[in-house]
Amino acid sequence: MITVDGKRLLDDLRTLATFGKVGTGVNRLSFSPEDRAARDWLCGRMREAGLEAAIDAVGNVYGRAPGTRRTVLLGSHTDTVPNGGWLDGALGVIYGLEIARRWLEVHPGGKTGVDAISFQDEESTYLACLGSRSFSGALSEAELAGARGPGGRPLTETLREAGYAGRLAARLDPARHVAYLEGHIEQGPRLEAEGCRIGVVTGIVGIRRHQVVFTGRADHAGTTPMDLRQDAGAALVDLAHELLGEFRKAAGPQSVWNLGNVVFAPGAANVVPAEARLTVEFRDTEPAVLDRFEAIVRACVERYDGRSRVRCAATRTLAISPAAMDARLGEVLRQAAARHDVAAMSLPSGAGHDAMVLAAHVPTAMLFVPSRGGRSHDVAEDTAEADIVLGANVLMTAVERLLTGE
Repeated sequence: MITVDGKRLLDDLRTLATFGKVGTGVNRLSFSPEDRAARDWLCGRMREAGLEAAIDAVGNVYGRAPGTRRTVLLGSHTDTVPNGGWLDGALGVIYGLEIARRWLEVHPGGKTGVDAISFQDEESTYLACLGSRSFSGALSEAELAGARGPGGRPLTETLREAGYAGRLAARLDPARHVAYLEGHIEQGPRLEAEGCRIGVVTGIVGIRRHQVVFTGRADHAGTTPMDLRQDAGAALVDLAHELLGEFRKAAGPQSVWNLGNVVFAPGAANVVPAEARLTVEFRDTEPAVLDRFEAIVRACVERYDGRSRVRCAATRTLAISPAAMDARLGEVLRQAAARHDVAAMSLPSGAGHDAMVLAAHVPTAMLFVPSRGGRSHDVAEDTAEADIVLGANVLMTAVERLLTGE
């Protein structure tokens, strides 16, 4: 049974975390100078490991095992949310690098191997899952042309500045890639709460997001009687309260929802809000539950439109379908964990991942390791080093099983 070099794995993770380091976390937004420097470093490490590596047309860093026709693809992403954690995404990328490197060390010149990839912009600074969608052939030219980032900057302009425009786009090859495996921190508290060190993901939630806009009239807040106001802010608060109650009634066992952003304009204490905006997001692994939540949003908006002379309208801004993980690969991961004398817990992922894009095109599975305190998307994000190394060894064992049958 092949095992990884734990020290080398941790050293690479720690080095990657220096690009955009903020305290104990990382600020490495897609296409930022820190992100581009990290990608250049990673591409170099892949080449040092013996992979044929390059950065493609959208910023994916793809390392191919040389001389092979049949591979397991491993990866994730290295971009972060603002002031995020050092392991979210990065863990799966360095797992891919280390496992590909170990395979080449043990099987030099073999006809089977491991490809490693770091997808660009999973965190949607410009376009959610940009890299994995491009790699899977699921990204249209219109979406690419229309994508905007911070300050409304076009993605096409950013790609030109980074020097990526005009390069070949790396592509998934079903004849080559027999499976895609992604290691990740859980980003939640379940594994830690149950005392489990390995999680096998059964499915990834679907996500739907709406922006609800209320349009009223600005008036002096001290002189306008309450019954004569066209108060967009008050209408938002009332609708939000009703939404929360209705969501609780419609929820399934895995449902989560969030009122993630509220904006009042003009935003002064002495002015009745003329406009108010609310972002509503909900997630579940079942399409029927997502449909119920969406129907609730539309029904509430219809009831509130025109109430107290305030207009109300909703626009769906994001719709990602749930993705089931491959059951056979999940069993391979559970058996691999057992070979390392640990029991694997089955659980859904409440967060989106590049794996949900790949799952529509190639057999796909995800492995989780615990997040300390359930923390993620924050500089407090962390995982015990022993759990990091264990997760890599379980993935290594699964890869060995897939490529050799042993």
